[in-house]
Amino acid sequence: MLPGHSTNGNDFVGNLKFEPLTRRSWGKFVELFGDRGACADCWCMYYRLARSEFKRGQAGFLNKGRMKRLVWSGKPVGLLAVYLKEAVGWLALAPREDFVKLKSSRAHKPVDNLPVWSITCFFIRRDFRRKGLSEALLNGAIAYARKKRIKVLEAYPVILAKKKWPDSFLWVGLYKSFERAGFEVVDRTSKSRPTVRYSLMKNPRAKRQQRAAGTG
Repeated sequence: MLPGHSTNGNDFVGNLKFEPLTRRSWGKFVELFGDRGACADCWCMYYRLARSEFKRGQAGFLNKGRMKRLVWSGKPVGLLAVYLKEAVGWLALAPREDFVKLKSSRAHKPVDNLPVWSITCFFIRRDFRRKGLSEALLNGAIAYARKKRIKVLEAYPVILAKKKWPDSFLWVGLYKSFERAGFEVVDRTSKSRPTVRYSLMKNPRAKRQQRAAGTG
């Protein structure tokens, strides 16, 4: 925890800032992910690469270099939660087609042909966990989507079968956090990891069609 500052209550959330990862904020991202690249030298490349390519990238900081190339190319990759100038949380956010693993996923096939941006993972600094940061990141993503005129946010969170799981199993996000942020289930092919969406479309008819695609 940052010295001399409390992370309790609305004061903490109200002082968070959310910014896309760019060249300018790369240093904050590297500091947040640390020597392990968040987990096992992932560097948030798990969903962006084929399995074999990802595993090769876990050695020699290859995945870190791949993420850096994406950032330097100007591609959107995600949002940082910044508290008192330090990155304390991360949310992966990009067009669905940028995530290679989703293309071959049986449980999370496209629901329709709408242009979708996917939220695939979270990483929160250990001393900031269980303080509502996941939901705050989701609200930050919604605000970012509204600013960028993104029509639909989509994610694949886990529904817990028991009350407590190790943090390392929750990197895709908890369904309850998405539910509180206003996301709705649109596909239940996977009972433990449904597809959820937040629609920013202004057309009510389009919204009804989106819901029907997942529930009809």
